[in-house]
Amino acid sequence: MKSNSLSPSSPFHLILAITGASGACYAGRLLEELGTRPEIRVSIILSRNAESIWQDECSIPMPEALHFRYWDLFDFSAPFASGSNPADAMLVLPCSMGELARIANGVSDNLITRAADVQLKERRPLVLVPREAPYNLIHLRNMTLAAEAGAIIVPASPSFYHRPNNITELIAPFIHRLLHLCGATTEYEGFKWGINTVDNDVEY
Repeated sequence: MKSNSLSPSSPFHLILAITGASGACYAGRLLEELGTRPEIRVSIILSRNAESIWQDECSIPMPEALHFRYWDLFDFSAPFASGSNPADAMLVLPCSMGELARIANGVSDNLITRAADVQLKERRPLVLVPREAPYNLIHLRNMTLAAEAGAIIVPASPSFYHRPNNITELIAPFIHRLLHLCGATTEYEGFKWGINTVDNDVEY
């Protein structure tokens, strides 16, 4: 996987893990936004199936930027694989049920699950975005375990009260909501209820 140097001046370090669940468009839209935000240093990890699903759903190359770095799934030399150097936040988007299960049960068998383990033990934000339907009892129990350990569970369920006209507009508020939950500053407020006036007599 390609790799480029990180900007040493970036004050906020975000780990973005992209796993092999449907919903690559969420990660794609987030990376578009992060590409305009050099103040956020981004470490990207792809699961084994993430890239093939990305190609199926996005049909574009993985984005690159000077403040992005792609890490191999099994490169445990990454600084954030140690509790002595955790990231400011970690986002798993989308989060497959397999990766959720490993994170919830402390199975640190790759860099995604190890980094997530570090975030939890160091009490740093870990946001998991599952994309599955319907959930079975095992999925729900794993989400409960992860939440009890400190993770924030945010199902890929975008809102509609801002009246989106296309997929890009639908996803945008959700992406900024995720950044907000990670603790990254964002000037976009479209995800906040009441920012856009909604008539009570809307016909559906």
